[in-house]
Amino acid sequence: MTASSTNELRELYQETILDHSKRPRNLGAPEQASHRAEGHNPLCGDRVTVFLKVEGDLIREARFQGAGCSISTASASIMTETLRGKTVAEAMQLFQRFHALVTADPSRAVEVGPGLGKLGVFAGVHEFPMRVKCASLSWHTMKAALEGGGEATTE
Repeated sequence: MTASSTNELRELYQETILDHSKRPRNLGAPEQASHRAEGHNPLCGDRVTVFLKVEGDLIREARFQGAGCSISTASASIMTETLRGKTVAEAMQLFQRFHALVTADPSRAVEVGPGLGKLGVFAGVHEFPMRVKCASLSWHTMKAALEGGGEATTE
């Protein structure tokens, strides 16, 4: 990949993150949710509540509410878009792949990135260790919701 194409890709990723942070999708509590959990990042103060409507083994609806930085909000927004229509098992597998993406060293990021769609915009987060918790907060909270609710932290 050339330096020019790398810069263009980085700009596209930044635009996607900014778009989702300024205009988050699936923001707000749904009328009904079968699963719910609250998440908190004590280092920066980000807070998120994830709501899931699971019917059988299928996630019919995913929503969130809370307050956080642009990375945290964009991650929750893209996560809720991605989860809709997935099975619980697929959601848990996405959690593992996303977590590996944002925590991996650059040599491993390519291994876990393909097939993640829009979630790939977070591939560069591993370069900023303090932002990993921002990107993964909603994911840890989603996992907590599927495992029975309660609270998730990024500690």
